[in-house]
Amino acid sequence: MYKIAVIGTGYVGLVTGTCLSDFGMEVTCVDNDKTKIDSLNNGIIPIYEPGLQLIVERNTYYKRLKFSTDIKAAVEEADVVFIAVGTPPAEDGSVDLSCVYSCAEEIGSFINGYKVVVMKSTVPVGTNRKIAELIRKKLEARGVSYDFDVVSNPEFLREGTAVYDFTHPDRVVIGSDSDRAKEIMKGVYRVLYLNETPFVETDPETAEMIKYASNAFLAMKVTFINEIANLCEKVGADVQDVARAIGRDGRIGPKFLHAGPGFGGSCFPKDTRALADMGKKHGARLMLVESTISANERQKLLMVEKIEKGLGGVEGKTLGILGLAFKQNTNDMREAASITILNRLAEKGAFLRAYDPAAMEEAAKVFSNLKGKILFCSDEYDAVKGADAVVILTEWNQFRNLDLNRIKSLLKEPCFFDLRNIYRRSFMEQKGFVYFGVGQ
Repeated sequence: MYKIAVIGTGYVGLVTGTCLSDFGMEVTCVDNDKTKIDSLNNGIIPIYEPGLQLIVERNTYYKRLKFSTDIKAAVEEADVVFIAVGTPPAEDGSVDLSCVYSCAEEIGSFINGYKVVVMKSTVPVGTNRKIAELIRKKLEARGVSYDFDVVSNPEFLREGTAVYDFTHPDRVVIGSDSDRAKEIMKGVYRVLYLNETPFVETDPETAEMIKYASNAFLAMKVTFINEIANLCEKVGADVQDVARAIGRDGRIGPKFLHAGPGFGGSCFPKDTRALADMGKKHGARLMLVESTISANERQKLLMVEKIEKGLGGVEGKTLGILGLAFKQNTNDMREAASITILNRLAEKGAFLRAYDPAAMEEAAKVFSNLKGKILFCSDEYDAVKGADAVVILTEWNQFRNLDLNRIKSLLKEPCFFDLRNIYRRSFMEQKGFVYFGVGQ
């Protein structure tokens, strides 16, 4: 059984460390944010992720999982050290790797024997080689010589289903030139290996590219169906039936074919921009990816136009907003479509009454610039009270079964903008609503 250190207790680090402890490993999750570590040691989880709280509680109880700010002790005690720190986008679309490089130098400062250093964060091709170089330089500066290997082990976690995705992955990618490191990684993921999860063993550069290619392809799939939806509206077709039919094709598949206001979150926007930047720097421009980025931004603005046109203008109108997070089952507001849409609606003179089941605290920070223009409400019915229209922005399950008679009675006008296509037009019109979907 291996001792694991996970540096970074953000979304990826916390899920990775917690699930590995549930696999029977001794795991120390490390972060330089003392407030966050104190909260975790007091049982307070900083992210909203279904199922995670219970696993944290179980493994801290059995002392397989602990949280610390002492990176030195964590690295010295560990056999395998995961780097799971943030890789935010720079202004030019490239990736800010300062935290990753800082981690590598700290690891090099504290290595006291053979270690496998695992890159879990999403990083551009070539980063794992750079990490190895930084660690070697630190060892040379210390005047010591310890063997180590660096492994690229990208994550494929979806927010809202991350625990399931970690424990039931489609594949595990292990990128390394070292057979020794690969065997250790198989030991770390022994539970998955025994369950016959496919393992893709390759070199670090290929592993790094797999992550970006996967996210870019899925982002393109989302954007494709959104563009088809826009055309459906012009020609009188129904995008939901189109998506259902093409999704039956085994070469295409049904996932990520849900028309809506555009993708957001911590991965797709950042990773598509980073991949496009990589292509430009290496003289191999990725025109499909670049088009995906611009089309996704355009999709958000088209939603504003849809609302404005449907209401004959939004100045002086009150809108009941249901959903703020970029998707259901998360409190993550990063790159959420709601940010562009609500800011633009407010600029055009709309007043917003908003509710989200999990993201209210984060949304209050994100929309601090809209003071006096947005009111955060207690529930979905409070949000639509006295509004000129309701706008669904996030596909939370509780919005799929609204008391529509109550909603209608609370609205000034029965205008319903369903930007996630939760309801069918024919059903909503029977209920007496003026209904606006996407691609219907």
